[in-house]
Amino acid sequence: MTRLIVAAAIGYLLGSIPFGLVLTRLAGLGDIRQIGSGNIGATNVLRTGNKLLAALTLAFDLAKGIAAVLIAAAWWGPNAALAAAGAVVLGHMFPVWLGFRGGKGAATGLGVLLALAWPVAAIAFAIWLAMLAVFHYSSLAALVATLAAVALAAFLTPAATAYLIAGVALLVIARHHENIRRLIAGTESRVSLKKG
Repeated sequence: MTRLIVAAAIGYLLGSIPFGLVLTRLAGLGDIRQIGSGNIGATNVLRTGNKLLAALTLAFDLAKGIAAVLIAAAWWGPNAALAAAGAVVLGHMFPVWLGFRGGKGAATGLGVLLALAWPVAAIAFAIWLAMLAVFHYSSLAALVATLAAVALAAFLTPAATAYLIAGVALLVIARHHENIRRLIAGTESRVSLKKG
């Protein structure tokens, strides 16, 4: 039990690093929470017009999900890896440093998925890319890919991993509640992947 707690604590602390906020401040763009949707994730960083920073935010948020799982697995085994996986997503969504107001967990969740079940992650990422390319809604792409990951995990991963992925998916979907309302109302913002 102690190992699980420590693994979860490490996962939470890794997840709570707000890379979007840190990178935009270092770049002199101010507080990302005062821009666009106010979210600290890559999609909102993209709204600053700096695609490199958005890509870096995506990469770092992805990496912290991977790192939390791999560190816990290497040190304490598969059960600790699952504990860290859940905790790193919670840390990203509810970071103590930002008054528990963080990101929506899609990128960090994908990082967790890569570390736990890379074939599921690869398919989910392909679905995300396809949805984004066709519809240009980052939130819709994330939601569809998340649901696809749950369905795939049910068939391709052990039960404990599948349950963890389903739990993370529920958190990600819940954090997108405002996006879901805007998608239904037809007022959700689109994102552009064009160069320039």
